[in-house]
Amino acid sequence: MLDDDDDDDDDDLQIRAFLEKHDSTSNEFQGSNLSDPNLSWLPQVLKEFILPAGFPGSVSDDYLQYMLLQFPTNVTGWICHTLVTSSLLKAVGVGSFSGTAAAASAAAIRWVSKDGIGAVGRLFIGGRFGNLFDDDPKQWRMYADFIGSAGSIFDLTTQVYPAYFLPLASLGNLAKAVARGLKNPSFRVIQNHFAISGNLGEVSAKEEVWEVTAQLLGLSLGILILDTPGLVRSYPVLVSTWASMRLLHLWLRYLSLSALQFNTINLKRARMLVQSHILQSRVPGCIDCNRDENILLWQRFIKPRIIFGVPMEEMLGSGRSTSMNS
Repeated sequence: MLDDDDDDDDDDLQIRAFLEKHDSTSNEFQGSNLSDPNLSWLPQVLKEFILPAGFPGSVSDDYLQYMLLQFPTNVTGWICHTLVTSSLLKAVGVGSFSGTAAAASAAAIRWVSKDGIGAVGRLFIGGRFGNLFDDDPKQWRMYADFIGSAGSIFDLTTQVYPAYFLPLASLGNLAKAVARGLKNPSFRVIQNHFAISGNLGEVSAKEEVWEVTAQLLGLSLGILILDTPGLVRSYPVLVSTWASMRLLHLWLRYLSLSALQFNTINLKRARMLVQSHILQSRVPGCIDCNRDENILLWQRFIKPRIIFGVPMEEMLGSGRSTSMNS
């Protein structure tokens, strides 16, 4: 009996250790000068401009690595946005109008109509699936980019089929609106994870600094790409350029989300803890769980399938059957 009690105590200690921050293991993600937790090489004025006050102690340990990976992710995203917008403008007729007011009004109506139809997607996601994001923000943020990529494909095809601009652009905008409906709440959870000092507002404000800088750089690079001789007139080259940028964007997004180190237990991480405890008699730590967590696969499809908890009716039913048999 004493041995069993000791084993239970050891298990409790291991589970508590998962919820604690391990300063020694966090150095694993800080091997380069760019990941220097104090950024001593960065001018103080710039540091105060792009980082929350009290950095690095005012944010979680994974903040800097995530932001450094998030920056090129956003740059490539805005490059893709520029290329897709070019196709939409060509499909709606910009550059080919005779200059009449009727033609300009027709283009405006088609453009606004696809925006209105797309807004339905955000309304639906927020109302129907609002309870999903707190449990697995990494997964839903990644899914948002996949769905947004599908929407961009619809937008790109409008240049080939301008007569079907409204249905194609509406489908594209609907998909991208759904993606925004997944992205925004997921990222709010991630920001809240960073704000360990109750400084969510400042973390959000500094993220805007990184985002706007990436936006300006991405738009500039996108314009340079569109100004490349031959690219504007060659639709296959435009599509292949977009596809290359989008694949790079998705890869960088995956890397940035993989850098996140949540110290809470969701269903995926609970499954890993239970499986490791049963099969290996050990409980992995926070770093191990986040590293091995599959952010692409929906937890209900992960095997072996583990069901947490037993319904009250089932417990009462088994209790009645036991008493009747006795």
